[in-house]
Amino acid sequence: MITNTELHKSGNVFPGMLTSFTHVVDTLIFNSNNGVILQVQVLRDSVLRFKYGTGGKMEEDFSYAIDDDGNRGYNKLKVTEEEAYYEITTSKIICQIAKIDLRSRIFDIDGKIICEDELGFHYEESYEYGGEVVKMSKKAQPAESYYGLGDKPADNNMRGKRFELWGTDQYAFGKQTDPLYKNVPFYLGLHNKISYGIFFDNTFRSYFDFAQERHHVTSFWAQGGVMDYYFIYGPDANSVVSGYTDLTGKPELPPLWALGFHQCKWSYYPESNVREVAQKFRDLKIPCDAIYLDIDYMDGFRCFTWDNEKFPNPTQMISDLREDGFKTIAIIDPGIKVDPDYSVYQEAMEKDYFCKRADGPYMKGKVWPGECYFPDYTNPEVREWWAGLFKGLIADNGLAGIWNDMNEPAVMEVPNKTFPDDVRHDFDGHPCSHRKAHNIYGAQMAKATYEGVKKFIYPKRPFVITRSAYSGTQRYTSSWFGDNVATWEHLSIANIQAQRMALSGMSFAGSDIGGFAEQPTGELFARWIALGIFHPFCRVHSSGDHGDQEPWTFDENITDITRNFIELRYKLLPYLYTTFWQYAEEGTPMLKSLVLYDQEDPQTHYRNDEFIFGDKMLVCPVLEPNAKGRRMYIPKGEWYNFWSRETITGGKEEWVDADIDSIPLFVKAGSIIPRYPVMQYVGESKIEFLTLDVYYTLGSDKSVVYEDASDGYDYKKGRFSLRNLRFKGTKDQMTISQFKDGKYTTEYETLRFNFIGMPFEIDYVEVDNVRIPLEDLQYDRKTQTMLVNKEFSEFHVVGKK
Repeated sequence: MITNTELHKSGNVFPGMLTSFTHVVDTLIFNSNNGVILQVQVLRDSVLRFKYGTGGKMEEDFSYAIDDDGNRGYNKLKVTEEEAYYEITTSKIICQIAKIDLRSRIFDIDGKIICEDELGFHYEESYEYGGEVVKMSKKAQPAESYYGLGDKPADNNMRGKRFELWGTDQYAFGKQTDPLYKNVPFYLGLHNKISYGIFFDNTFRSYFDFAQERHHVTSFWAQGGVMDYYFIYGPDANSVVSGYTDLTGKPELPPLWALGFHQCKWSYYPESNVREVAQKFRDLKIPCDAIYLDIDYMDGFRCFTWDNEKFPNPTQMISDLREDGFKTIAIIDPGIKVDPDYSVYQEAMEKDYFCKRADGPYMKGKVWPGECYFPDYTNPEVREWWAGLFKGLIADNGLAGIWNDMNEPAVMEVPNKTFPDDVRHDFDGHPCSHRKAHNIYGAQMAKATYEGVKKFIYPKRPFVITRSAYSGTQRYTSSWFGDNVATWEHLSIANIQAQRMALSGMSFAGSDIGGFAEQPTGELFARWIALGIFHPFCRVHSSGDHGDQEPWTFDENITDITRNFIELRYKLLPYLYTTFWQYAEEGTPMLKSLVLYDQEDPQTHYRNDEFIFGDKMLVCPVLEPNAKGRRMYIPKGEWYNFWSRETITGGKEEWVDADIDSIPLFVKAGSIIPRYPVMQYVGESKIEFLTLDVYYTLGSDKSVVYEDASDGYDYKKGRFSLRNLRFKGTKDQMTISQFKDGKYTTEYETLRFNFIGMPFEIDYVEVDNVRIPLEDLQYDRKTQTMLVNKEFSEFHVVGKK
């Protein structure tokens, strides 16, 4: 804990006076007279790494979070010595390191302060465990705001709050519950219209104080390990998030079906129940792509087994479901039942793959199967073994994906809900206690699972979902927010968590729609579905202890509303898939809090409810019962109401009508939004044409549409279709130009243009400078639609004078 300066200095060691300086290529090394070493590495013009050593030594580099494939290199690096400091200059930032105490100050090229140390780095010895408690304090600039840290169930802006990172199983958590399941030590700072990020790459239990204890200081510290953090400069917030995501890794594209609607429950069993639920979706024509099996599919909760009474022929069941368009996902937990007759247990014992206590006994804890041992996923040999175990479930039985749960790791009936501190881990050849490995245990389980699914699902793409995660886990898996509750408060929490996760580099995430614990009303379920279809991971999940929670559980009206919203999700799949492609390519968040959309507008800095879906659509859920609409903030620009097609100018708060069958939803003027026809599942039928909704504006804008085979890896060989579309509108004309990249040929030949808000009556149309009769384009004057061959370069619409 960082307290006031006078008291705090008494028990801490601070860097002394600089005694030597070395510059080797991209790394600058500063040595002080009391053995503190600062190593500053220039990774990019906008990214610096600060790593501190004590006792005259620097620990070996090792990180589970950093992606070695990320972009590195810089355009400029100049180092100069001044009387009081060394100055490091890149093409984007200036960093000064003080000679007297190694404190740092970072400026932009114009000399504006971005981030500066207060006390800076300091540490104290840990007499209880050995090693050191490492600490960093920085000045909180006037009106500075802070965002990030993953799935914390608190307001987006973290100023005035303190948080802890220690992955914890928190059943039925509430707003402000801390810590939660995930550990993402990254935050974004914003002041004076300048954004920057800090990634504190330390897996020990850590803390972040955003000017709570001292209103002018932000600090972070960990109970062990090294002070090793990355500074990422924007100046815009989206660039910070992209820079952080590039640093910790971007995901592969998921199969398109993974972006469809998923249905889950604890638990669907026996086999007849699974088939019944699946058939009901098809009978009611509610689109669905995946159905989940929770722990009751197993034989006594033993991982990688089947209960032969409940599921006598799982391979046939999975095959039949696949024929009807359903992918089957099954849960796998880390706890392996202590059972000498259980092959997975036998093999792990023979190879010594389970975690052990400090004095040698195996780590034993109670989970669903009873007494369990736990694989050490920080051992690469164990991860390889674990990956191989998925052959049966994936290659033999035909599962399409795996769902990892309880991997914080969670242990029942113990006060701290997890392993004791003395449990030992390999940590990829850097042996350590659980104090260091706890926060990445679930992430390494997810990585091992991903490797196994990827190996045995090939040539298709893997799909994995995890509850626990650490920075970088987005490279392997999607995630959900854990055991929430069917309350209006949790609907609001889910909205904020999805935004925070996207800002923290983990866009592919979502909540248990409707709430896991307790039972929602029909109204709450409808409002949650309306929000959930705009989250990248879209799944209903509930505890069977509290009743059913399928779309037809409530009355016919709620069923119809649910169907309509899920159908909207499927219509928008090409837009969502394009958004995922942008995330995978550039690291841009799939959901954007308003502060990411317009950081220069101070009204966005404390908004929680509104968010940008992709980069063209504005969404704001209704979060109260009996509401017929709500007030919301419309950010800058011109927007179309999705439902009424009326336009509104942003930069103000407005009342928006939204009864139970609606949600406040707007589209940015000038956008071109792609849509597919509604299908009951991805790939159900051939797409005859791609609809492009063109939202007219007086001016210009750009849109893109990304498509590929929707599964497999041909897209990495250039077999994709990327339509770069540019819209330009005047008072009586409209031009849409297209530049297409990629070698993939879409199955449709035609684009269906749907003009919205066009202020003139069409006189004629030219396609690539050739005038085409309107009847040849099947122009419908009433709906303002027409069909055009997909290969056009320029499409020109001229109004009547």
